[in-house]
Amino acid sequence: QVQLVESGGGLVQAGGSLRLSCTASGSTFSINAMGWYRQAPGKQRELVATISSGGTTNYAGSVKGRFTISRDNAKNTVYMHMNSLKPEDTAVYYCNRVLLTVPPIPLGYWGQGTQVTVSS
Repeated sequence: QVQLVESGGGLVQAGGSLRLSCTASGSTFSINAMGWYRQAPGKQRELVATISSGGTTNYAGSVKGRFTISRDNAKNTVYMHMNSLKPEDTAVYYCNRVLLTVPPIPLGYWGQGTQVTVSS
């Protein structure tokens, strides 16, 4: 079973930046597509970005141009650089393996997530 550990969240002012990290256990990381999700209070979890095993990326419209997903297979880690943060980006952020169907399907268990809070 793949274990996922997210980190890098925090409190930031609107317009600021953060970099989230997600490290996965196991030897199959490089062949898995990965995704970042977020869940705001009182809302359903939503997909923010995905990256295929080959590095192809896709983004939700609300973050396109502001967030960048990347991966380092040597470190079993996927990142998300978040720029120009807005208060509406406030949420708990999670990563997971994904099946790149339409829409993508998360696979496996969720980690504990990392809290991102953007103040206005």
